[in-house]
Amino acid sequence: MVEPELPPLREVIARHGLCASKSLGQNFLFDEHLLDRIATVPGELSGKRVLEVGPGPGGLTRALLRAGAQVTAIEMDRRCLPALAELGEAFPGRLTVIQGDALAMDHDAFMEGEPYAVLSNLPYNVGTALFTRWMGGEEWPPNWTSLTLMFQQEVAQRIVAQPGGSAYGRLAVLAQWRGTARLAMKVHRSAFTPPPKVMSAIVHVTPATMPNGVSAAKLEAITAAAFGQRRKMLRQSLKSVPGALDALDALGIDPTRRAETLDVEEFVAVARALSS
Repeated sequence: MVEPELPPLREVIARHGLCASKSLGQNFLFDEHLLDRIATVPGELSGKRVLEVGPGPGGLTRALLRAGAQVTAIEMDRRCLPALAELGEAFPGRLTVIQGDALAMDHDAFMEGEPYAVLSNLPYNVGTALFTRWMGGEEWPPNWTSLTLMFQQEVAQRIVAQPGGSAYGRLAVLAQWRGTARLAMKVHRSAFTPPPKVMSAIVHVTPATMPNGVSAAKLEAITAAAFGQRRKMLRQSLKSVPGALDALDALGIDPTRRAETLDVEEFVAVARALSS
């Protein structure tokens, strides 16, 4: 298949009078070599369905289409729709654009119940909320086959953090309970327009088998309480969760420990005890 000749991204943005919206958490990537590298992180995409949230003017979307993906993109900013429509014309039948708030939508419905990969340069202001939604809920495994997501580097490090450090918290427990998470790539702030104040990084997550007998709601309640008062001992931070202190005792977990010292398996064990 012959790839269509596309104008430079900067030209597209100038022609449509686009600029990154701070209120929407936008930062545009223009480096097409970098975008193509990001599209390779989840592996072969040819013929596969991909969900992209916040495509903006379509930088990463181009890379996904060049990789052969069938892309569904959710974009809140109406200003970007004409540029995305042009991209859809260049790749006939390969790009579906949905205007609206991704947080308020049923993503599985758009993908018609078929498996799909998620690849997104997430808007900074909704990235964590979308991630916890994809990793949450009682049903597992999900319809998505992998998450390849751009975050602020600090958030990315929290997702892959190990016990014992200040970065380890709810995001790490959630991601590592239900999946395998790795830091796939760091992206310098100078790669964006406008450059954000912080560095960015790409996290790649694949779903794992969920342990039996564990309620997601229980685990979320435990981690919310434990890390909400992470400086306090567990006997203090978990006393608001009914049965949690008894569960610690039954499992032989010292209640004078602090949340960041418990590994994922220990949190899951407490959740299982409360779920039974």
